[in-house]
Amino acid sequence: MATLIDSIDERTKLAGTNHLEVLLFSLGTSDKTGRNEVFGINVFKVREVLNIPEITSAPEMPDGVEGFVSLRGDMVPIINLQKFCKLESNDEPRILMITEYNTHVQGFLVTSVDTIQRLNWEQVKEPPPLLSKRLGGLVTAVSELPDNRLVMIMDVEKVLADAGEFYDEALFDGIHKLKTDKPYTILFADDSAVARKQITKALDHMGINHIAVKNGAEAWSLVTDMADKCEARGENITSEIQAVLTDVEMPEMDGYVLTQKIKADPRLKDLPVIMHSSLTAVANMNMGKNVGADAYVPKFQPRELAATLQEFFEK
Repeated sequence: MATLIDSIDERTKLAGTNHLEVLLFSLGTSDKTGRNEVFGINVFKVREVLNIPEITSAPEMPDGVEGFVSLRGDMVPIINLQKFCKLESNDEPRILMITEYNTHVQGFLVTSVDTIQRLNWEQVKEPPPLLSKRLGGLVTAVSELPDNRLVMIMDVEKVLADAGEFYDEALFDGIHKLKTDKPYTILFADDSAVARKQITKALDHMGINHIAVKNGAEAWSLVTDMADKCEARGENITSEIQAVLTDVEMPEMDGYVLTQKIKADPRLKDLPVIMHSSLTAVANMNMGKNVGADAYVPKFQPRELAATLQEFFEK
C-alpha cells in the first residue's frame, strides 16, 4: 500500500480554485439496503493506506475504537468506521487508513479504498436531513461523481469527537473575557457541528458576539449584504463585524476562496480574516497566507484561538 503525501506540492496548487481531492472508500454492502455506499475523505488528511496490522485491544475503549497499532514507534488508535456509522455488513474491514487531524494521528478501518477524485466545492452540498440522520450525523457533505455515484464526505471531526478526541472541558481553562468594554462580533463559517459548538463556547468565554454559518457561500452572501448596507450608511464594514473566522473545507465555497473574495473587495479591506482548520501542515498554512489570511489557527485548540483573537482585539 502507498503513502499519499508525496504529491502535496501539486495539491497545494488547488488553493483558491474551490477544488479538493478526496480518497474514495467503502464500508461494505449494507445488510439493510443492499447498497455499497461511497465515502470520501480529504487526501490532505490521509498519510498512508495499509493492510491491517495486528491491533492491540485495550480496556474501556469507546464503542467503535478497536485498540491501537504500533506504527514506526508510535501507538496509533484504531477506529472502526463501520461501527461508527452503525452500518451492518458481512463485509469485514480489510484496509487501514492512517490520518492526521490537528497533529492527532489515528487509523480508520474501512472495507476498501478506490481512487482519488477531484471535486469542485460548488457541487458539494449539505446532506439531506434523512441521510444525515441515517448515518448518525457523520456525513458533512455529498456530491455526485462523474459516473453518477453519490459520494458522502465523512465528518471525521465528529467521529473523533465521539471517540473522545477534541472535546474536553479542560480545553477552555484559562480563556477569559476580553480586557475591553468595546463590543466585538465575529462571523464564523464551519460545516462541522462539532467545530461550531467548540467555537461558540470559546467566543462565549471571551464575551464576543458571534454569527454562525455553515459554509463559505453563506458567509460571503452575509458579508456582502452587510457591506452594501454599511456603504449605503457611509459606514465601514467593521461597524457590523470585526473579524471573519473561516474553516478551510466547506461545501459550495471553501475558506480559501472566501478569503480571496473578502480581500479583493475594497469595502472589506479592514476586515481581518482568520483561517481555522484541522489542516495544520506548513503547506496549508502557507496556502492560507497566500490567499490573504491574517492568521491561521489550528482547530480544536480553543486557547490558541482565544490568544489569536486577543492579539486583534486587545491592541
